[in-house]
Parts: sequence; C-alpha cells; structure tokens
Amino acid sequence: MTAAAASVGAADRAGPGVRLPDDEALFHDPVHDGATDPTVTRHHLTGEWWMHYTQRRASVDEPGVAWVHGSRIGVARSADGVAWRYAGTLDDLRPGGAGAGSDRVETHWAPEVVFDGERYRMYLTVIDGIPDRWEGHPRRIVEYVSEDLERWRAVGDLRLSSDRVIDACVARCPDGRWRMWFKDEADGSTTWVASSPDLAHDSWRVEGRAIAGRPHEGPNVFELGGWWWMLVDEWRGMGVHRSDDAIHWTRQGGPDDVILGAPGRRRGDGTFGRHGDVVVEGDRATLVYFTHPHWDGSELGADAGSDATSADAAAARRSAIFAAPLVVRDGVLECDRNGPVHLGPITH
Repeated sequence: MTAAAASVGAADRAGPGVRLPDDEALFHDPVHDGATDPTVTRHHLTGEWWMHYTQRRASVDEPGVAWVHGSRIGVARSADGVAWRYAGTLDDLRPGGAGAGSDRVETHWAPEVVFDGERYRMYLTVIDGIPDRWEGHPRRIVEYVSEDLERWRAVGDLRLSSDRVIDACVARCPDGRWRMWFKDEADGSTTWVASSPDLAHDSWRVEGRAIAGRPHEGPNVFELGGWWWMLVDEWRGMGVHRSDDAIHWTRQGGPDDVILGAPGRRRGDGTFGRHGDVVVEGDRATLVYFTHPHWDGSELGADAGSDATSADAAAARRSAIFAAPLVVRDGVLECDRNGPVHLGPITH
C-alpha cells in the first residue's frame, strides 16, 4: 500500500487541482474526489475500521467515460467510524504486484472484502486498460487474499456466468454455503448468484439469476432483524429485497419503491444514494453509500460527467461517501437518511 496519508478534512492536502468541499460527508477521496463503491470492515485484531473503495479519477480530463476507468482501490481508516484518514491505495492489486514493472494497465472497481475466520478475501472487479466507452470491454471478478487488510496476493479469476460480471458481494447463508451475488451485464444488468461450500477458489458454481426486473447493480446482502436483505442500486435509489433463506427473494413494496431515493438533509447528501455496503453490529446496521452531490442524472453518459470541457460536468464527476442507519420494523427495512451514524469505537 502506498505510504501517503492525509486527513480528508484538510483541503490543502488534496491532490493536484482538487479542493475538497466543506460538507457533511463521511469521507472524500483527497486525490481525485471520486470515492465510490465503499466496503467497510472491522479489523479482526485491532478493531479499527477499514474502508476500501473505488478511487474514481473524477479530476481528470479525458475522453468519454475514461475518467470512470483507470481507477485504483483507495483505503481509509478510522478508530471510531466517524473520523476517517486516507491511507493510500493498494499497489499489490496491480498486474504482477507492487514493483513488478508490468506495462499492463487495469481498471479496478467495487472491492468486496470478507473475513473467513482465518484471512481476508477480496473479490475485485477488473477491466483491462482504460476504456473511454462502456461497450465492448470484458469485465471479470478476481480473488485476492490477505492476512492484515494491507498486503494482498492474487488467487485468480473466477469462472462465473459471463465475461461481463462486476460488483461481487459474498456472505455465508443459512444452509452453510457461501454465496456470491454479482451484476451480470450480459443478462440485462441483473443480479446472478454462485455458491461455494468453503470459498475454495475452484469450488464456485453458478446457480443462476437471483434478482430480475429493471436493470441494477451493486448487490449487497446482509442479515438483520430475523431476515436476509439484498439492496441493489437502481440509479434512483436502492431497491430492497427480503428472504428467509438468502436464496429466494421478494421485493419490498412495489416495483418503484426504493430507499435513499429522497434527498437527505446533510450538506452534500442531496441526491439519491448509490452502491453501498451494510455494516451490522448486533441489532444495529449502518448503510455506507456514495452520492454524486452535484449531479442527479440516472446514469453516467456523454451528457453527464464525461464532457471535460464543461465545468458543470466536471463537478458532476465528483462523489462522496455518506452513511445512514438501517432498522427493521414489523418485517420492513427502513433507512433514516438523516439519522445518527454509530459504527462504534475500536473494540480491542
């Protein structure tokens, strides 16, 4: 991991040309101000919170959607889940590892980090090169392992349902099997699922489509209040699905119902929430998500965030991490976007 570290509250420590806004975000990336797709993990030895996220290159002026690609995985750390400090990027995820001198360039998206009782596993979306358009570029999910959340080694690509898979989420289900949910863009951007008895790299078997309906991405699965829940990012808020076995899912509410669709009252949190991670601590849960504070478009495209000659588009590229509490009342998952956030202090 790179040695650079900075307080996200200090705008003068940001990267070249980046001045961090004065808002109530949980975290801003100080290099490009493009933090997205957060996953939050409590270190099993130190009790410290670690956030891994996609470090989008929101500050660059490049053609099309190249700014969404070429991203690294950023790291932030916190003792209390409230004040976060930037801790650099993960160099070990590059082709050949840190210092290997590889000329290959990769795009890294949407890290998923789980602890299996002995080590950490990361399931990372990888794209070759820095594409300037969405179409025609295979996406794959690659497994890495680590003992300390800081140094990682590659295990290899996973064989899943297509060559257009992104946004892995992994959890152990009531039947004892581990399952991975992911977006399959080759199937209309729906959620598919694979399972494994033990997380062995070659043991994953695709089970099929888990969630159909309107296109979506970023599935996140967790247990809370006696139910299993899946959140999916519909680019207008998050659809909610409920299950008693983490296999069969029923949508909460109607086809248009979402959480994080209405603006929040925190400064900078005025647009809908996107691709998040849920941290469950006992009977409490916190949804950590990102927003584009200066853009309320329904999808990234040539007219929203990719026109480098437009000051408005440059602002629209910027993103920030926020958090909100989740509760279950009478079998319904509710999110108080303006409620207090309590991830909790170091426990060791």
